[in-house]
Amino acid sequence: MKSFASLLILFALVISCTPKKVETAQWPNVNPPVAAVKPFEIVSKHGHKRVDNYYWLKNREDSSVINYLKAENNYLDTMTAHTRTLREKLYEEMKGRIKEKDESVPYRDGGFYYYTRFEEGYDYPVYCRKKGSMNAPEEIIANGNELGKNQKYFSFFVVNSPKHDLVALCMDTVGRRFYTIKFKDMATGKIVSDKIGGTTGNLTWANDNKTVVYSTQDPNTLRSDKVFRHTLGSKEKDPLIYEEKDQTLSCYVNKSKSKKYIFISSGRTDAGYSQYLDADNIYSKPVMIEPMQNDVEYDVDHLGDKFYIRTNLNAVNYRLVEAPVSKPGKENWKDLMAHRDNVFLRGFELFKDYLAVEEESEGLTKIKLIKWSDKSESSIDFGEPAYVAGIDNNPELETGVIRYNYQSMTTPPSTFDYDIVTKEKKLLKQREVLGGFKPEDYATERVMAKARDGAMVPVSIVYRKDQFKKDGTNPCLQYAYGSYGATSYASFSSNRLSLLNRGFVYALAHIRGGQEMGGKWYEDGKMMNKKNTFTDFIDCSEYLIANKYAAQDKLFAYGGSAGGLLMGAITNMRPDLYKGVIAAVPFVDVITTMMDESIPLTTFEWREWGNPNIKEQYEYMLSYSPYDQVEKKNYPNLLVTTGLHDSQVQYWEPAKWVAKLRTMKTDHNVLLLYTNMDAGHGGASGRFRAIKEEAMRQAFMLDLVGIKE
Repeated sequence: MKSFASLLILFALVISCTPKKVETAQWPNVNPPVAAVKPFEIVSKHGHKRVDNYYWLKNREDSSVINYLKAENNYLDTMTAHTRTLREKLYEEMKGRIKEKDESVPYRDGGFYYYTRFEEGYDYPVYCRKKGSMNAPEEIIANGNELGKNQKYFSFFVVNSPKHDLVALCMDTVGRRFYTIKFKDMATGKIVSDKIGGTTGNLTWANDNKTVVYSTQDPNTLRSDKVFRHTLGSKEKDPLIYEEKDQTLSCYVNKSKSKKYIFISSGRTDAGYSQYLDADNIYSKPVMIEPMQNDVEYDVDHLGDKFYIRTNLNAVNYRLVEAPVSKPGKENWKDLMAHRDNVFLRGFELFKDYLAVEEESEGLTKIKLIKWSDKSESSIDFGEPAYVAGIDNNPELETGVIRYNYQSMTTPPSTFDYDIVTKEKKLLKQREVLGGFKPEDYATERVMAKARDGAMVPVSIVYRKDQFKKDGTNPCLQYAYGSYGATSYASFSSNRLSLLNRGFVYALAHIRGGQEMGGKWYEDGKMMNKKNTFTDFIDCSEYLIANKYAAQDKLFAYGGSAGGLLMGAITNMRPDLYKGVIAAVPFVDVITTMMDESIPLTTFEWREWGNPNIKEQYEYMLSYSPYDQVEKKNYPNLLVTTGLHDSQVQYWEPAKWVAKLRTMKTDHNVLLLYTNMDAGHGGASGRFRAIKEEAMRQAFMLDLVGIKE
């Protein structure tokens, strides 16, 4: 039974302003919860004042905040009760496409074949290996279903030691990305007594096979700022190896492909630098490769007596250089692959006899192989108009075979081995999709939509052939991200089939802010160019309608995190264009967050969004910040989701946005807020729990276009 105090709190939330009634036929006529108005003044360094009526929602420990979030969840349950059967059907469909008993393609490392497998009816992977061959007895490294038993949230992974006799188990049971590290002795199968709490989960082993180098984060800002070492069995306090004191940088560790060096890299969204340690002498001091320089990024690997460095120094699309280990600074950088205006260098991998590089042009990837001996080149051809491919797990240096992955909007994830000499491609595995899926039933297209400033924006489209008519009658879901230079790929989703099979078109817009069209594509969608991201999305929407891919009254938009900011911006800019908008863990309170240096990852992202201490940048962010730009006008139907323990976008941003929209919007469209009370930024953990949230999102859209089953 609720206490009298909690009932008073709920009553105050409901009566704090006049509720709006939803008059749309399919929605129950129920009053939404309304957050109490508690004005809080925020003054910038420029003297500009803003009043935030819902600032109080930041206090996660306040019972009235929790009660408000629960009230919103209850409201969502009530409003969507009529879709319960549809949601259950969608869930069973999606679950039914998953081969529940499944395993990954094994990879060889140190005489062992490593793989993961899933057991029928269980959420989490089981990490396994076999010694010498796949005919050997199976050794279980870690069973996620046992480790995560009775946990509301569980995320874990493993890191093997150099001699493969020990394994580090990294586990998060909250969703806030604080990992506890434990160690397992593979000979005995027992967990040893050593335990490291509060880490980022980022670690690597030194070559002594008993020491790990790991990073930790500030508990308030969540900035990864320190690197320590821990030697198994030691009772001493773990020694600090490095502290990153620049508030705009986060640091992390990784090991070279050669296993000879450990890199400590510090970076933010636009710049970074690296230092190295001798993995055989873990007590040595970190040695600088090239100091920090604004707008310069680089990443490093090692082979022989050289470092190989991918950098954007004087190369917006990146170039690959080499430098001697003894003198690794930029004055000794020698071009191995020069900068090209029309090709983006996405990544590289070193092998004893050849170099593999990932190149990208117009959002499509090519894998190129170059022999060290004679510089001869070959490429792997993929042959579809829209796809995603990349170099897979290749831990061994001495091999004549490269493993890569491939998928498209109609082709499930596939793993191949490619023989460098014979040029033969061998399909090792394609993810099996149950439930009668046939790739030939679906079609994918790649089109170019013209943005208002003349830029041509790629759009990847998929639909079911017998459900699609290019006459402007199909419902359509448009997705994009468009931030941090992250490329959105034309990948496969078995969950998406439920929409396609019901006549939806799915469109992925490769808007500016990503890196699909090269480094400049990113530069043109960040900082003082950020509005290009939003207008690109809107212009793609208008293209889809004008070219009859989408019905004008059945177009939906979906994005998450920074893509949730995109959703908030387009909702303010063109609310008339969308039947509904789904904003997942949306970053919508841009100014308040960027001003508060105590909020996780704020200073780290000043070079992505802007520094509020600079007036011009403050005013530009304010001009598009979704929370600040909410107005008295009609808005589309909205489903907003968040996680109480989100470490990236704090739950209060979407909660405040919804609260403000409730008091400002003049329409009768539905506005729903769902808070996962047990999860963080990535939503529900486990392969089946996550499907329930996807079923909720799909049912929201299907119901709005009158598809009831």
